[in-house]
Amino acid sequence: MDDGDVHVLEDGKPGAPAVLLIQNAVAPLALWDPLVPLLADGYRVIRVDLIGHGRSGPDAGYDVPAQARRAGAVLDKLGAGRVMVIGHSSGGSVATALAEQRPGKMRALALIDTGPSPDAKLPEPPAARLLMAPLAGRLLWQLKTEATIRKAARTGFTSPVVIPDALIAHTQALTYRSFTATMRGYGDYIGQRSIPDRLAALGLPVLVIFGADDRRWRSSSAAAYRDVPGARVELLPGLGHTPIVEDPEATAKLLLDFAAAHPR
Repeated sequence: MDDGDVHVLEDGKPGAPAVLLIQNAVAPLALWDPLVPLLADGYRVIRVDLIGHGRSGPDAGYDVPAQARRAGAVLDKLGAGRVMVIGHSSGGSVATALAEQRPGKMRALALIDTGPSPDAKLPEPPAARLLMAPLAGRLLWQLKTEATIRKAARTGFTSPVVIPDALIAHTQALTYRSFTATMRGYGDYIGQRSIPDRLAALGLPVLVIFGADDRRWRSSSAAAYRDVPGARVELLPGLGHTPIVEDPEATAKLLLDFAAAHPR
């Protein structure tokens, strides 16, 4: 791109309808790996590293609208046409901002465990809250180990899965500035206006998937999306915050059925 490099992964069929996957704030593109083969048989699957994450730069522009503009520019450069966008957790905020910016270039939107508003957030452990305090947070960040990262990551999963090594390596490589600026950007976005309120006026087909046992967001908050005209809301029993890893087959079935109902 004109202002820096963007790391992109593509799978599936080049001429097929495009699907864009947007990961959450502290996750690598590899977190989608269990789901991608299930989508790639019938779709062109595009993954874009967000600004300041993974292998993309520059180290700036962490607000959600800026993240969305970068993703949209990548889609234009790839000639992706009208896409279905799937966002996981805070990645759903970027997906929503992309829909706000480019409603005519999106054919459908799917949100996976994306909290609708700040009050849907479950209480965080004290250490997680301290991370956002400049002095204590920097010290904690410097002291993080593989063991502490794995412990913190457990709240992202409810069913007994192995936490991906790629998630650990990605978190170890993140800078403290990148982490805090990104988290503030997402908090500001949903604090200014809820996700359902933003989507209600866009007229896009919307699918909302929530793990019924999410340990980061109240799964009952998924009901807020019913205020979006025509939105479909699905709860997956026994799953937590990351159904794309915990049960990729069940997640893919919902996504593929939704995509088939909203072709080009």
